[in-house]
Amino acid sequence: MKCFFSSSLDPMAFRWSLGNHENFALQIADATNFYITEKNRNDIKNGSILRLTTSPSVQLHERIQSSSMDAKLESLKDLANASRDITFAQEFINLDGISLLTQMVESGTDFGDLLSFTLTAFVELMDHGIVSWDTFSVAFIKKIASYVNKSAMDTAVLQRSLAILESMVLNSQDLYHKVAQEITIGQLIPHLQGTDQDIQTYTIAVINALFLKAPEEKRQVSAHKFFTQYTVSFHDNVIRSPTPINDEMAHQLYVLQVLTFNLLEDRMMTKMDPQDQAQRDIIFELRRIAFDVECDPNNSGSIEKRKSMYTRDYKKLGFINHVNPAVDFTQIPPGMLALDNMLYFARHHQDAYIRIVLENSSREDKHECPFGRSSIELTKMLCEILKVGELPSENCHDFHPMFFTHDRSFEEFFCISIQLLNKTWKEMRATSEDFNKVMQVVREQIMRALTLKPNSLDQFKSRLQNLSYTEILKIRQSERMNQEDFQSRPILELREKIQPEIMELIKQQRLNRLCDGTCFRKISSRRRQDKFWYCRLSPNHKVLHYGDLEESPQGEVPHDSLQDKLPVADIKAVITGKDCPHMKEKGALKQNKVCVCACFISVIYCVWTDGLNALLGKEMTSDYTKSDMDTLLSMEMKLRLLDLENIQIPEAPPPIPKEPSNYDFVYDCN
Repeated sequence: MKCFFSSSLDPMAFRWSLGNHENFALQIADATNFYITEKNRNDIKNGSILRLTTSPSVQLHERIQSSSMDAKLESLKDLANASRDITFAQEFINLDGISLLTQMVESGTDFGDLLSFTLTAFVELMDHGIVSWDTFSVAFIKKIASYVNKSAMDTAVLQRSLAILESMVLNSQDLYHKVAQEITIGQLIPHLQGTDQDIQTYTIAVINALFLKAPEEKRQVSAHKFFTQYTVSFHDNVIRSPTPINDEMAHQLYVLQVLTFNLLEDRMMTKMDPQDQAQRDIIFELRRIAFDVECDPNNSGSIEKRKSMYTRDYKKLGFINHVNPAVDFTQIPPGMLALDNMLYFARHHQDAYIRIVLENSSREDKHECPFGRSSIELTKMLCEILKVGELPSENCHDFHPMFFTHDRSFEEFFCISIQLLNKTWKEMRATSEDFNKVMQVVREQIMRALTLKPNSLDQFKSRLQNLSYTEILKIRQSERMNQEDFQSRPILELREKIQPEIMELIKQQRLNRLCDGTCFRKISSRRRQDKFWYCRLSPNHKVLHYGDLEESPQGEVPHDSLQDKLPVADIKAVITGKDCPHMKEKGALKQNKVCVCACFISVIYCVWTDGLNALLGKEMTSDYTKSDMDTLLSMEMKLRLLDLENIQIPEAPPPIPKEPSNYDFVYDCN
């Protein structure tokens, strides 16, 4: 094997009395077992151990043709292992080794392990890119395809056959047509229903290759057939399999997802022709479903009256151009894809469609959420999120299981999202000026829900319900506070410094509320609530004034009209809930300890318990106080850091400079 030798090996061969030195080679004695050539000799590290071996290419080329099955099997094993070395591969291919392997496959005499190692060696040799894929015969392609089409086939043979078919399709347009004649998507689907994840991964890879290389019109038909006939089986057998999805399968699923959504690119990049009657009929259909009116252009009434009626209805539907809505769909993207989504929503989710349109058309102009404009911008946003029209990334594993659960997954995705947009619009109390702000929030809601990788569209919808506008604001606030800047030492020290000031502010607010007083319903032993009692704190914070009232007062009750008094100094503790003696037995009233107990509700309860604890010099522990503290502290921090935006705050304060040697530089005002 001449290429395995350099001129430096010739003296060694002479010294060791080796005849025919081209039949020998030097090999690195480590796990790689790579052979030494003139090209890689400089890569040998000092201290590497080299092994003198017989030239494997010539030897294996002869041994794999042995009549002994055992010898042939061992030779094929060695060949499959050695073929990973590009140096060996080049020499073996120069000996016409690829042709020998293809002849062995075409003959059909080998099976089981013999065939498995033959195909493994073939795959390893072809992976080096030395030989063109266009050189293989139709007979070889038919034989490989037959292994895939058989219902029962050795797993190793099936896996190698799928790998060969994928490489053929991806590396040659001519071979794609030949492979497509021998194998269909329907014949590949049964391999997805097994439990071997490697077989599933290679099968999806072949499907992806067929989609990627297919002509546009055939790709549309194949993808539609795949998702209408096989999507449920695909999801149940592959995605919901108990075996965790490995990186390679995740990548193939991601590629399949991208290729599927890229089928929408044609509609996304198609402008609407305002003169096309078939396209205009879709808009008439949207109007008919929403308002239950006849869309026949020849109906009764003058032309001007019909135009006025159409304009009014198109305005209610939320189109930008009220006179000719077709103009709205001339922008690409999203082009006709937006109109397709709107029609799907109107036909398949009719109640929700009618509710959204009528609900918004009954609002004031500035508060309505325009359905037409929203649908166009939302479709464009969804295409950006799912990267419709972009080529798959080589290293990306990011796929979403829910898109494999429905044959019209993108349309259903739109239907869920448009309802979310309308809900968020109401929660934000948005006006037409807030349109872009609403779209930003909706994008964040969708992205956060997708990050959780929902397994179904229903699960996606459920998770969106938990991501209301209020929740998004809380998440944003939490993330801002958890940023590195907010966890740095100077910021934490500032928070600690501000907290006592904020707590004092909350305390004063609680005491002021007690001074204003509150009217409570008086609950009798029969649980009747027909009487009232009023309680308020004196301005000097020393006495609680309280008394019964016949009816609820319209304003504050003067201290003089409240006959009963309770000095704050006599209050020992504020006891609530099950610990309160009033909840246990009436006899507890006879105890010497004075208790203040009342069944307050919600905020009033928190205000009074906090206020009474503040009077006693104790900590205010209610949830209302914690909420106020978080809100006020956050606002104060933002205000104080407003001028430091985009400025790096140092971890430690700057060092104090040394005192000057003299102060002669100070200006003497006299």
